[in-house]
Order: sequence, then C-alpha cells, then structure tokens
Amino acid sequence: MSWQSYVDDQLIATKMVKHAVICGHDGSIWAQSAGFSASADELKELLAKYGDMNTLALTGVTIGGTRYMYLSSTDKVIRAKKGTSGLHTIKTTQALIVCLYEDPTVPEQCATVTEKLGEYLISVGY
Repeated sequence: MSWQSYVDDQLIATKMVKHAVICGHDGSIWAQSAGFSASADELKELLAKYGDMNTLALTGVTIGGTRYMYLSSTDKVIRAKKGTSGLHTIKTTQALIVCLYEDPTVPEQCATVTEKLGEYLISVGY
C-alpha cells in the first residue's frame, strides 16, 4: 500500500479526519491530503518538540500556517486545539502522522483513527 493510500483510505475516508500528512522523522513529507499545506519545516519543528511539554505549552503547535494551543501529550501523541478544530499526532518508529479535525468531529473520534493507523505502523516496523 502506498503512503498516499494510507492518508486517503485509512484517514480521510473515515470522515473523522479533515486533513492529514505522514512524514519521516526528518520532516520529509511522504503523503498528504489535497489542500493541506503542512510544510516540512513545520513538521521538523513539531518533531523537535516531542517530549518537551514546556516548549509545547509556550509555543503551541503550528501546522499549515495555523497555530494550535497545546493540550496534552505522551511520548508518542500530541494533542492541540484551535476553536472547534484541532490536531492529533502520533509518532511511530519511523514516521509522524498529523491529523486535523473540524467540527462536528470531536477530538476522540480523530484520536481513535489516528492512533489506530499509528499503532498498526509501529507493529509492522514503521
């Protein structure tokens, strides 16, 4: 399966994710949904902040030119929000999945879809 298929078929097709991007740990974009303008620099910056809750709390998360307020994180997951939309990310062994949701989708719905794909990629070595 291609990386674009993961974005289109496993994330966007669920209707729980408005936009998504999958990138490597170097920020290089492997696949992203149409109309999503996440940049490699933004993704690299996000990856550099993983595990640093203080920096995340101060600076938030900027993806696609939009700054989201940091909510919470673990060693694998970051959650952020802006108004009625938000981001849910999961860091796998070799990749980062960033998913954007918008109202009426609630954060938990996006989180379930994002983490399901992330855990699958971890289980197959990605």
